[in-house]
Amino acid sequence: MEQLPKYIQKVNNELWLTEDERDNLKLSYRIKEIVYAGHSPFQHVMILDSYDFGRMLVLDGVVQTTSLDGFIYNEIISHMPLNFHPNPKQVLIIGGGDCGVAREVAKYPGVEKIDMVEIDELVVKVCKEHLQEVSGNLSDPRVHFIYADGVKFAKEHNNEYDVIIVDSSDPIGPAKQLFELSFYQNLYDSLKEDGVMVCQSQSPIFHFDILKQTYKRINSLFPITKLYTAVVPTYPAGLWSFTLGSKKYQTVNTDNFDKDTRYINKEILEKAFYLPEFVKNQLNLE
Repeated sequence: MEQLPKYIQKVNNELWLTEDERDNLKLSYRIKEIVYAGHSPFQHVMILDSYDFGRMLVLDGVVQTTSLDGFIYNEIISHMPLNFHPNPKQVLIIGGGDCGVAREVAKYPGVEKIDMVEIDELVVKVCKEHLQEVSGNLSDPRVHFIYADGVKFAKEHNNEYDVIIVDSSDPIGPAKQLFELSFYQNLYDSLKEDGVMVCQSQSPIFHFDILKQTYKRINSLFPITKLYTAVVPTYPAGLWSFTLGSKKYQTVNTDNFDKDTRYINKEILEKAFYLPEFVKNQLNLE
């Protein structure tokens, strides 16, 4: 058996994953089983079966998604932009190796093409095999798996997509590029004249500097910028933010929303833009 990585400890014959969230905070999960562990050219990839969250995808010791609540994140980041745009046909997903976002986008019969650009093929492979509660073992002819650098890909495609969804990990290491102004500019250029994009913008509680930076950068490019939130228990502090940039459309349209979902409904799509007072104050929003 592969030697346990430093973030997996055996205590009294029990396995524990300990995630270093920040200097003063560590998160520990009791683990039933290491379902998969391996190295890709980019990172250490694990599927763990935990007691409270079920199976989870762990990259370099950081939990990315879980069977228990992964649907919340994947639904809120997908259905919002797809209902902001009145007729999305060409959709680009950057990241999203667990396939959860692509699975949600595929629920829209009007979408003709879904390009999923994920740098790490191993993540897709193991999630389709071992994390089907999230991936659904996605198999849809409209989904094109492109194993490439999302930053470079966006730079090379102009005026092509109706909706772009950036499902990135935290802004450290290679993913840091996915939070840069130049990347958002490339996304703007990759969108058609009425395109919509969205990205996750971290925790309003623990990462407000990243949230504020993301909002300001997207707001400097798009005429319409919206911030919305959802509670995802897996993520530190629970409350998580998403920033949407729209070239034309002002509001989400839920009149015909009829998708098979576990979290999203018309009311949540409409009310997710209602923000806590401290967020509004720090962003100087009315």
